[in-house]
Amino acid sequence: MDTLDAPAPPSLDDSAAVFGVPAEAHLLKQVIVHTPGQEMELVAPDNRAELLFDDILFVGNARQEHLLMCSVFEKIVGRPDTVLQVSDLLLEAFEKEEARYAFVEKLCRSLPEQNLGAVEGELKQFSPSDLQQFALTGESDLPIRVQPVPNLMFTRDLAAVVHDHIILSHAATAARTRESIIISVILNYHPRFAPHSDKVIELPPGVTFEGGDLLVASPDTVLIGHSERTSYSAIMAIAHELFERTQIEHVLAVDLPKRRATMHLDTVFTFASPTEAIVFPPLLDTHGFGYSVHLTAGDTPGRFVTDMRMNLRDALKDLLERDLTFIPCGGSERLHQEREQWTDGANVFAAAPGAILGYERNRRTFDRLHEHGYRVVSAESFLSYFDSGTFDPGGEKVAIQLAGTELSRGRGGPRCMTLPVARHATPHGS
Repeated sequence: MDTLDAPAPPSLDDSAAVFGVPAEAHLLKQVIVHTPGQEMELVAPDNRAELLFDDILFVGNARQEHLLMCSVFEKIVGRPDTVLQVSDLLLEAFEKEEARYAFVEKLCRSLPEQNLGAVEGELKQFSPSDLQQFALTGESDLPIRVQPVPNLMFTRDLAAVVHDHIILSHAATAARTRESIIISVILNYHPRFAPHSDKVIELPPGVTFEGGDLLVASPDTVLIGHSERTSYSAIMAIAHELFERTQIEHVLAVDLPKRRATMHLDTVFTFASPTEAIVFPPLLDTHGFGYSVHLTAGDTPGRFVTDMRMNLRDALKDLLERDLTFIPCGGSERLHQEREQWTDGANVFAAAPGAILGYERNRRTFDRLHEHGYRVVSAESFLSYFDSGTFDPGGEKVAIQLAGTELSRGRGGPRCMTLPVARHATPHGS
């Protein structure tokens, strides 16, 4: 039996609600996660493919691994409200009747094939806790069958924060539609976020976008993967909003193979520090798949100037005011690169510049990180070492290994499981 409970919800503090991600790998302030729960217990052999899972997780162990990851974040950041749990935020948002009504109405409208309109009135009468349970698991006493949302653990795909704005996802698959509704209700009704609802960017109907495809490369440059989950029309819509609302001047639409192994840009490319990136090497090959379309704002609102960049390495060299060191996922041999990319070797999460988490199983990636000056430690050893002290984000570089035996079976790494809502303005804090 799983006896390790998720952290208690943090106290409400509206001062912590302001969005702010000026660039990847800056010191983290606050992150939204979802520790796997009862919804994951409902993934079965018969429905796992429909729910986008290749395997069935041992949920008790997955929870412990996830909570260990959260403890590492809290130690690195050093503040009590570092980690926000989706389940807590949703329950607190549902304390407002208007939030419950908005959730039910949007759910019925977005998934008409599930015939939820027949029980809309009953759903609106649910208590906050009953509706939260229904939202996560699909379970209730009503005579309807609704699937759970096990992919909620991959909170990165719910939205993406760029500077002081947050872009809501448009899920590419019906299995994840309810997740988009959940994050929308949290951002618009939770006391922590509602005062900043003017900073929420909602994309037009008909486009698809998931947050794993967006990386803030610098304060003026964003990378967006054109993947199986994010449409080019969504990239155009995001570029328009960012050019209008933020200081972003460059958007690179990076072409990806439209397949599961490369479902998002962060499956092949993530930042470890402001000057280092973990990369699946074919992305940077001269004749690889990573060509990009460079978008800048035109003279007329809503118009763009575009130019084709045949190689991502060269495009980043032109646009960024710094040199990047590319650390190969899986090392130098193509077979190992492909194996470790498949097991999320390129999907690391930077909680601070040069303080990253990845799955232990990707040992050749960690070997390369060690060659680039990283001290490689387990998550348990990291927490033990700093048990009575504080972590200095400006000190040595550290690559933290998360065992992830169960979490990795969900097909998403530490970056996939984290939605940062705030980072410091400067890399090491301000």
